[in-house]
Amino acid sequence: MRPIADTPAAPSTLADRYKVLLGIGSSLSGVLREEDIYASIHRETVRILEADGFYIVLHDPKTDEAEVVYWADRGRGRHSQIRFRGSESEVIQTGQPVLVQDRLADRSLLVLGEDDSAPTRSAVSAPLHGGGAVIGALSVQSYRPNAYGPEEMELLKGIADVASVAIQNARHVSELDRRRREAERILEIARALTSSLDDREVLRRIVDASLDLLAADGAAVWLLEEAGARVGSSAGAIGPPEGALFPLQGELISLILDDRESVIIEDLPASGLLPASTRRRLKGESAMIVPLIAGDRVIGALSVGSSEPRSFTPDGARLLQRLAGHAALALENARLHARLRSLSLTDPLTGLPNRRHMEMHISQELAAARRGRKLSLVLFDLDDFKQYNDALGHLAGDDALRAVGQILQGETRAMNLVARYGGDEFVAVLSDTSEEGARQHAERVARRLSQHPLLGPLALSMSFGVSEFSDAVDTTEALIQAADGDLYQSKGKRKTS
Repeated sequence: MRPIADTPAAPSTLADRYKVLLGIGSSLSGVLREEDIYASIHRETVRILEADGFYIVLHDPKTDEAEVVYWADRGRGRHSQIRFRGSESEVIQTGQPVLVQDRLADRSLLVLGEDDSAPTRSAVSAPLHGGGAVIGALSVQSYRPNAYGPEEMELLKGIADVASVAIQNARHVSELDRRRREAERILEIARALTSSLDDREVLRRIVDASLDLLAADGAAVWLLEEAGARVGSSAGAIGPPEGALFPLQGELISLILDDRESVIIEDLPASGLLPASTRRRLKGESAMIVPLIAGDRVIGALSVGSSEPRSFTPDGARLLQRLAGHAALALENARLHARLRSLSLTDPLTGLPNRRHMEMHISQELAAARRGRKLSLVLFDLDDFKQYNDALGHLAGDDALRAVGQILQGETRAMNLVARYGGDEFVAVLSDTSEEGARQHAERVARRLSQHPLLGPLALSMSFGVSEFSDAVDTTEALIQAADGDLYQSKGKRKTS
């Protein structure tokens, strides 16, 4: 028998989980059918987490009804309709992940599987969030004790966040499938929006779809910022200029942000919902605005305008609302993808670009170098860093690496890139720089290190090797290999001197 667990949480972090989540988010973003999304989430989860058992529960906060919509035992997945009260589960009740390292059966709410099967021993579960509430839970279980720890719990929490977006998107699509011609048009648009993970492309598709659905003369996506509402994307003859910033003033702003209402303005030039200064900057005779809501936050608004007064109806507002629901999900998914991609290219200790980011950057710079622009590379290596770590401890070693990263960042021009290559090695990629210029750069960095208030008195020093692009050194591997050879010679000279 395989129980559903309900235990206290022990939160932690997993620095490299973003690389994994980036791939999962990309895989799930193209799955639009609700009946397919659960199996896809299961498939993506078991790729990276041990999961003899697995389940997905969905919860209705209004009725407190929770339903096991999908579960699996030893890799075999099943759709089901097993219901229970969501408030009986601590995961759903608290909205926090939980970890059970042994005696899972003692904490179970339900039993899934055959009556004569052995119970799973350990589990980790994470909530699914949407619309400002807990909409369910995701769980993996193992037949052995202590199969999971804080890192696995944090990773499953990240998977659940990505899965929540995918499940909500699939639910919206399922709802649209039950409608007639209008639903078919919305479905096509939803597919188009979710097919891209680039936020600028998603914004463009949102305004194009708004123009088409409402037969409008202008459309815009407004994104909230601290200073006001900025036009993130605009289309049509009367669309406001992209990038324009409007102050958050007037009754309309309160209706959108506070009351989250959709608003139809039948006579825009005479409307008292907006201040006169804002009305003068807008074109058109009538407009309709609906909020963009992601989770429990209003992230902006979607608007359409017409050159004629009284052009929009409540039915049009309902249609724009439905589009806005998909648009907000697609935009948040694209933003999540951008954040995960950024994290996957950053070294978590120093905050510098990591090796993967560096290799991507060099591949771009090589194209310019083959057209004649100079390109040099410096490979830095901290001298005797192992002894430094052993003498002062790993925390001091981490502080030293962060300080070196700050020095390198401060000495590197914005057009260039400095990255943590691995361990105590760093790389600077210098465009428009000769080998001699690269050596001067490296010597400045070494002097800064010797003068550093933390590292200087401890005599922490670094060696470096330099390479320059040429016909014989024309690939990433060749540049690094040449710099490494120069570094080796430099260390040898220092030892014999």
